[in-house]
Amino acid sequence: MTPGPGVSRTDLPNGFSCSGVNSGVRRYRPDLGIIISEVPSVVAAVFTQNQCKAAPILYCQKLLPADNIKAILTNSGQANAATGVLGEKNNLIMAQATAERLKCSSQQILTASTGPIGVHLETKKIIESLNELIERQGTTAEPFALAILTTDLVPKTVSTQVTLSQGKVQITGICKGSGMIHPNMGTMLGYFLTDAQLTKDQAAQILTYATDRSFNMISVDGDSSTNDCAFLMANGISEVSLKTDQDFKAFQQAIEEVAIFLAKSIARDGEGATKLIEVNLSGAPDLALARFAARGLVMSPLVKTAIHGEDPNWGRILARLGADQVPHACLEKMSLWLQNILVYENGAPILADLKVIRAQLKSDTVVIKINLKSGDQQATAWGCDLSKKYVEINAEYLT
Repeated sequence: MTPGPGVSRTDLPNGFSCSGVNSGVRRYRPDLGIIISEVPSVVAAVFTQNQCKAAPILYCQKLLPADNIKAILTNSGQANAATGVLGEKNNLIMAQATAERLKCSSQQILTASTGPIGVHLETKKIIESLNELIERQGTTAEPFALAILTTDLVPKTVSTQVTLSQGKVQITGICKGSGMIHPNMGTMLGYFLTDAQLTKDQAAQILTYATDRSFNMISVDGDSSTNDCAFLMANGISEVSLKTDQDFKAFQQAIEEVAIFLAKSIARDGEGATKLIEVNLSGAPDLALARFAARGLVMSPLVKTAIHGEDPNWGRILARLGADQVPHACLEKMSLWLQNILVYENGAPILADLKVIRAQLKSDTVVIKINLKSGDQQATAWGCDLSKKYVEINAEYLT
């Protein structure tokens, strides 16, 4: 997959274009982006399960899945969440204005927003910038990726090709996310673009599968956003479909790999983060427990602060597993490794050199490996450390 976060060029699949501009909502960086397909596209999406849903979420939920989507417009700097009837009206005004310029129906325009909650869209500034936005469209992902950032430090893009029985197709992934990250059936803002031919059912099935194993296994701060959503947009221009079961599996795997790459990029870019935390939990009696326990560790403030301080306090890991209802019988048999150093096994500590472990924890990636020795189910979760900078950022986010 190429090229990845912070790199200057990621090509879009055939038939897609995008752009980003500054509308004046934000002072210094682009704040309005659009993805456009030459032809009507199949689009499926997953959305936040937070019961406080932003206006663009409510709008897109009514339209999707669909096979006639022309573009996705995204603004940053104003979440348009908790904005009532006026928020829904402003979202529709934004979609209608975009549709007029693209000469299509407003129902062919999807929307997404990110930024502070409880702030109304500055629709005048957004609408006045649409002509420039559309005129600037190009075939690389970065202009759009930059326009959707909030507290992110770097844009997050990746591209890959898949060879299927009828030929090659391309997949490009774009996402944003840094804080208020604890997705539940959706990512912060995520976009998967492909020139493959998909049905609505295929798109929905593939996106749900990939999201469940990637974005739904990361956590920065345990807070699920009002605006979380992820889209899979397939324009079919390659004329390559998922003709066989093998094609379906290969394409699904490619989407999953792109999603995991982006999910890890978000976890690494968590607000104030200095380390990526990866938890590999195996030997669980059931999958639900494996997923819950793995994700619980990357959520734990005590685990996250210990990792930040490079403190080999593995007792915090054991305590969190017990708090997350991992059975005592599993804890008595389990093995626990920090940075590939065994520290606990069969209910007792292993006398490892703490100075050696502390030195290993200075790495910018920390791996926690657990084997419960009680079954064949496993899960992987990603998160980040919790630093003083995280508190500073979120204490001053609105002001």
